[in-house]
Amino acid sequence: MAAKSVREVALETLVQIEKSQAYSNLLLNQKIKQANLEPRDIGLLTELVYGTVQRQKTLDYYIASFVAKGKRKLEDWVRILLRLSVYQLVYLDKVPPHAIIHEAVNIAKKRGHKGISGLVNGVLRSMQRQGMPPFAAIEDKVKRLAVEYSYPEWLVKRWIDQYGEEETVSICEEMLLPPKVTARVNVRKRTVEEALERLEHEGVQATNGVLSDDAIVVDKGTITSTRLFQDGELTIQDESSMLVARAVAPRPGERILDACAAPGGKSTHMAERMDGEGTIVSLDMHRHKVKLIEEQAKRLGLDNIKAQTLDARKAREVFADEPFDRILVDAPCSGLGVIRRKPDIKWTKREADMKAIRNVQLDILSSVAKLVKPGGLLIYSTCTIDQLENEQVIAEFMEAHGEFSIDDTVLDRLPAAVQATCNIREGMVTILPHHFGTDGFFITCLKKGT
Repeated sequence: MAAKSVREVALETLVQIEKSQAYSNLLLNQKIKQANLEPRDIGLLTELVYGTVQRQKTLDYYIASFVAKGKRKLEDWVRILLRLSVYQLVYLDKVPPHAIIHEAVNIAKKRGHKGISGLVNGVLRSMQRQGMPPFAAIEDKVKRLAVEYSYPEWLVKRWIDQYGEEETVSICEEMLLPPKVTARVNVRKRTVEEALERLEHEGVQATNGVLSDDAIVVDKGTITSTRLFQDGELTIQDESSMLVARAVAPRPGERILDACAAPGGKSTHMAERMDGEGTIVSLDMHRHKVKLIEEQAKRLGLDNIKAQTLDARKAREVFADEPFDRILVDAPCSGLGVIRRKPDIKWTKREADMKAIRNVQLDILSSVAKLVKPGGLLIYSTCTIDQLENEQVIAEFMEAHGEFSIDDTVLDRLPAAVQATCNIREGMVTILPHHFGTDGFFITCLKKGT
């Protein structure tokens, strides 16, 4: 049996994502292993899958103008094949249009019948001749932005209400760009400059991060295959996420709780900053995720992390007699700050999901509140930029827990660039994706009265 082409694998992946609402990043990794692709084709497959998912609403808008009204509804795979092909026609310039159309027609012949291949050929050639319809024809502002930047209308409306139209456009544009590969240098073992030099010897080109002083940005090469990574001197982590350990500011010898710790990036960062002294109790409710924390700690040579399978909402019962100096709640959330890494999020999430997860966030905060020592700190962070899950959660928590107050000194523990650039309200920091080209993130710190 002949090997499948990159575009056939891309189509299969996209159909499966839509049919089963599978996570695009997990499914793509699985397909790459199964397809046995050439290394040069892996990048193209990733571009085709992520790009088509990211631009889905825009692509459907283009296609709708060329599929004759009154035709029976397109089969899912045909509609997705058209999306995949139009994405290449509009957004990729290395493949000639005739080659894109030719392969789409061949795939249609394989999967369908002559009528379908004729429809695909006709639609794509008409689009090539006539060009794509303009967005200006859409009168409603929210709908126009949603179509142009390919986001659900409800989400665009929320962001306009919370951040204004100009900021919303910047958010939408930034999260259409591919994510950077960034890593945290274990500065206990090596300086950032030394790490960059070592990586260059191993064929990886990287530069200093733009936000976190222990971050590097990979420009070329695979960092996980380097000796430096294998020896525990590097950890893959987004720069926004790296700021959380700074906000916690753990001290050697302290007892720290990381209530929602998997896969362990923040726990290991805090352990490094504690110079291996003290204890970090790292929780996750799923055993297989706890194993990820343990693997990270082992690779990095950190033996002061105690990973445990436990729902953070039950932490108060388990640790009632063992209070903590500092507690981090990096809460489960909608993930709207990491859309560029998981583009399917914007098509699968609903407003109701945020309201439901908000209850979980409040439950976790309430559970761990009693475990903070008097004078201790409770740090709350998320990888979403929606105020319902961030500022509003903190406001409701503090209304019910008067013993906590906002710790404004958290700003002094974060880079000066954060104070100069980010959205800061009453000690609560929102890092929007376009501020530094990082994930969208929220961080605040609460202090418990003595």
